[in-house]
Amino acid sequence: MSSKYLTLYKMIVLYMLKRCDAPLSKSQIYDFILENEYTNFLTLQEVFAEMVTSGLIIEKSMVSRTYLEMTSEGEETLKFFGNRINPAIKTQIDEYLKENSMKLRDEGSILGDYTKTGENEYTAQLIANENGQSIVEIKLAVPTEEIARNICKKWQDCNQEVYQYLMETLMSD
Repeated sequence: MSSKYLTLYKMIVLYMLKRCDAPLSKSQIYDFILENEYTNFLTLQEVFAEMVTSGLIIEKSMVSRTYLEMTSEGEETLKFFGNRINPAIKTQIDEYLKENSMKLRDEGSILGDYTKTGENEYTAQLIANENGQSIVEIKLAVPTEEIARNICKKWQDCNQEVYQYLMETLMSD
């Protein structure tokens, strides 16, 4: 793969991170780049690895997703090489981020995952973030994987009601 194309893919990733007001996961960036057929999965894996190694991005694992954060080196690199992104690609990225802003924000804000913690015991971890800050973190010990999976699935749908109930209950006199 030509270094010219690898540089372009890196600039696309950095541009997406810069333009999005919510944290982006690797899978969200994969979705955009692969849907638009800019490159393939293996090349993207190489791009992400090189970006982490060179200090352009930091990977942060939260629950079951890996989120990317641009470093100051990444910002400087984007300023220097960002002009290598075709304006049509920038427009496409901006439109994608605008059209999917709620979905991208929700995917990064409401997290639910579970782990096996013992014989016949699982822990469901539920997190709600707002503006990059955790506003609720709940861990529930449950007896089966099915219950843990269902709790995580329901959290995606009813997290606002749970948060509101907690606030009303805990703040009332």
